[in-house]
Amino acid sequence: MQEMNVENNTERERPSFEQALKELEHIVQELEKEDVSLERSIELYQKGVELSKKCSDLLEKAELKIQEVQSSSN
Repeated sequence: MQEMNVENNTERERPSFEQALKELEHIVQELEKEDVSLERSIELYQKGVELSKKCSDLLEKAELKIQEVQSSSN
């Protein structure tokens, strides 16, 4: 029972693809501003790379799931 709660909490803490993409778009907008400090730009860039990886991983999982559905329906 405890493991399920931990898994559910972890799942809630992870942003969905849409949330991650929206946050990534916001980061791009922030980086395009002329008054962003170098330090802040680096922080935003690091967060953007993390979100990009997360989006890529989520898309890969979705693609695998679609392939499974297609192969099971044939």
